[in-house]
Amino acid sequence: MCNPEIAINRQCELLGLSRSTLYYHALPLSAEDLDLMSLIDGQYTRYPFYGSRRLTAWLNCQGREVNRKRIVRLMGVMGLEAIYPKPRLSQARKDHKKYPYLLRGIEITRRNQVWSADITYVRIRRGFLYLVAVLDWYSRYVLAWETSNTLDCEFCVEALKRALRWGRPEIFNTDQGVQFTSERFVEILEDLGIVVSMDGKGRALDNVFVERLWRSVKVEEVYLKDYETVIDGVEGLGKYFRFYNEERLHQSLGYQTPASVYVVAGMRKLRIASN
Repeated sequence: MCNPEIAINRQCELLGLSRSTLYYHALPLSAEDLDLMSLIDGQYTRYPFYGSRRLTAWLNCQGREVNRKRIVRLMGVMGLEAIYPKPRLSQARKDHKKYPYLLRGIEITRRNQVWSADITYVRIRRGFLYLVAVLDWYSRYVLAWETSNTLDCEFCVEALKRALRWGRPEIFNTDQGVQFTSERFVEILEDLGIVVSMDGKGRALDNVFVERLWRSVKVEEVYLKDYETVIDGVEGLGKYFRFYNEERLHQSLGYQTPASVYVVAGMRKLRIASN
């Protein structure tokens, strides 16, 4: 991929890759672990309320003799946890500043009112990637996305900076993961006067629109394509997000596309401001 006449940063930008993805090396996981992770990912996407106990029982029913300790470890690698209230399982930094969840009962009436971000696991043939996306709640428009092979904060910061090229939200909601509670991520929001909202511990449905996005990405793209390489995955995701934004009709949007709703809402705002 590398072209010595073009800077590495520029090559990554042209391909839509973060630098951490460029230097991707498969993590030291066995083929059996990767196979189990694919099964876990599919079942979790169908039934996100499945925790390690249910997933262990389900895998045993499929003829996979695994113990719960192994499933807990693999779910940790994948960044998965079941959707239900539970104590002290968040992966947040213990010393991070606490932010309340501000979206319960709120009416979403305009674009850039609420944005949110989340991370999911994406499998490839001999490994996996982490995917982060930033979503506008009103239009369901995916403002930016990035991939990485590690759960550091850098690829989340890059996605946030790209999303902010579209505008500035009033509220930005995330979970309490270390990527989103990092000083670098939070400072960008607070310096711009953006109000920070964070999900309650173990409450993935507090970020429900991104959870729905992940289900669409997995079912309509990832599971159908079975990516061979990282480059295949990044290119496939890029094509899917263009389809999702510009062509996929959403019933909740009156069978409009996210792009059309986001753009029309922006034009309406400009007309109001000019009057």
